[in-house]
Amino acid sequence: MKLVTRSLALVSLSVMTLAAAQAETIETRWADVDVETVSEGLNHPWGLAFLNDGRMLVTERAGTMRIIEADGTHGEPISGLPEIKVMRQGGLFDVKLSPNYSSDSLIYFAYSEPESEGSEITSTAVARARLEDNALHDLEVIFSQYPKEEGGRHYGGRLTFSDDGEYLFIGLGDRGHRQDDAQTLDKHTGKLVRIHPDGSVPEDNPYVNEEGALEEIWSYGHRNIQGMDIQPSTGHLWAVEHGPQGGDELNRPQSGHNYGWPVITHGEQYGGGEVGIGFKKDDMELPVWHWTPSIAVSGMTFYDGNQFPAWQGNVLATGLRGQQVARLEVDGDHVIHQETLELGQRIREIQVGPDGYIYLLTDDADGKVLRLSPAE
Repeated sequence: MKLVTRSLALVSLSVMTLAAAQAETIETRWADVDVETVSEGLNHPWGLAFLNDGRMLVTERAGTMRIIEADGTHGEPISGLPEIKVMRQGGLFDVKLSPNYSSDSLIYFAYSEPESEGSEITSTAVARARLEDNALHDLEVIFSQYPKEEGGRHYGGRLTFSDDGEYLFIGLGDRGHRQDDAQTLDKHTGKLVRIHPDGSVPEDNPYVNEEGALEEIWSYGHRNIQGMDIQPSTGHLWAVEHGPQGGDELNRPQSGHNYGWPVITHGEQYGGGEVGIGFKKDDMELPVWHWTPSIAVSGMTFYDGNQFPAWQGNVLATGLRGQQVARLEVDGDHVIHQETLELGQRIREIQVGPDGYIYLLTDDADGKVLRLSPAE
C-alpha cells in the first residue's frame, strides 16, 4: 500500500524558542513544558537506554559508554568495548537493552567497525555483551554491514526491538557516496535490516533464499536512517531518515518495500540541482511525512507515558540542524498536525523514561541529558 504524503507547510505550528539563559519553559498547544538539565559533560551523546535501577546508559560518539547515576553524575567509561573507528560521523551509536535484560543483563549497541586495526575502511556493526560492574563481558558481534567502505558518513546506527522481542531492526545508511547501492539487494548499504537477537536471520524475511540478495534485508531505498520506534497501538515499525538538501522523511518500513532513495525524494542536491526523477514512482513508497526544508531529523519515539496525556500516541522526532522536537499527531498512516518545540540546541536522541518524562540528548562536545516535564 502506498502511504499518503503530507507537506510540512500544511499544518506546521511553531512555538517560542527556548534560550537556555533566559527561559525554562516552552508554551505548547496542550501543555506547557519545563526543560531542565539532568546531566552534562558528555562528548556528543548518541544513544540512551534506561537501566532497571533508575540509572541511564548513554553512548558517546567519541567511542565511550557511560552510566549516569540518578543524581546526574557519571564516572569512568564502561570498559570492554570493541575497537571503534571514530571519524567524521563514525563512532559509537545507539544502545538498547535486551528484552530479557532483567535476567540476562545483555545490552546491544551499534558502532563503526574498522576492516582491520586502525583502518579507515569501515561499516556499521552491532554487538551484544553482558553489562556487569561497569564493564562489558562475553562480547559478541552479531551483525556487520557488507561491504565496508572508505569515508565517514551515513552509517545509520539506530536500533529497536519488535514489541515481542523476537526481532532486532537495524537502520543503516548509504555511506554518503554509495547512494545507488541503496537500490540493490546484494549490499546492506541504504537498507533496513531485521535479525533475531542472536544474529540469526528470520525465515520470513523477504529475501531469504533469493539468489543474489542478502537475507538480512527487510526494506531498501533508504538514505540514512536516524530514528526508529515501534508504534504501541499497532506494533508497526516507524522510522525517520535524512534527506539530501531537504526531504527528511518519516516512513513506516514494511517487508520488501522500496523507499525510493536515490530515485525519488523531496530534497535536492547540496547547492541545488535535482536528485533522481522527482517525488514519486510506481512501486516506490512515499513517506508518511517529510520535512522540507530539512531539520536534519535524528531520534524519534512514540509517546506512551502518563505525564502528557494529550500527547498519547504522538510521534516525537528531533532535529539537529532544526534544534527542535517535532510533535506529530497521527491518524492511521497519516500525520494530521505538527507542533514544533524550539530548543535552540542540536538534539540527537529522544526517549520516554519509565517515569513518563521525555529525555533528550544534545549533540555537542559538552553534551547534555535534558528532561521535559509538564510545567507546574
